[in-house]
Amino acid sequence: QVQLVESGGGLVQAGGSLRLSCEGSGRTFSSNAMGWFRQAPGKEREFVAGIIWSGGITQYADSVKGRFTISRDNAKNTVLLQMNSLTPEDTAVYYCAAKRRPFGGTYANLDEYDYWGQGTQVTVSA
Repeated sequence: QVQLVESGGGLVQAGGSLRLSCEGSGRTFSSNAMGWFRQAPGKEREFVAGIIWSGGITQYADSVKGRFTISRDNAKNTVLLQMNSLTPEDTAVYYCAAKRRPFGGTYANLDEYDYWGQGTQVTVSA
C-alpha cells in the first residue's frame, strides 16, 4: 500500500514558477513508477509527466515539455514537479500517482496507476 500527499500548489502569475512535491509512504515507494496528472474545471484528468523507479527515464506531455521537470528522491520518498514559465492554461488540480510496478506500460494512461493523492491546486493568473 502506498499513500501519497501532494503539496506546493498555490497562486502564481503567468511566467512564474512553482515546485510541487509528492511524499509517499510505504516500504515499496522506491519501486513504484510515478506520474503527475492534472485536471482543470470541466475537463478530463490529463497526463503531465512520468518517471520510472530509478528516475532514469522520464516522459512529458507535449504541452509541458521544456517547462516542467519531474524528478524523485527515493531516500526521501518524494517526487517533485518543477514548473516554470507557467501560463493560465496550466491552472488545474495536480495529482500525484503511483504504479505498483517500477517501470513499463503507458505513462499517460491513468488507468495504469494504482494509488492517487488528493491533489493540490495550482492557479496561474494572467
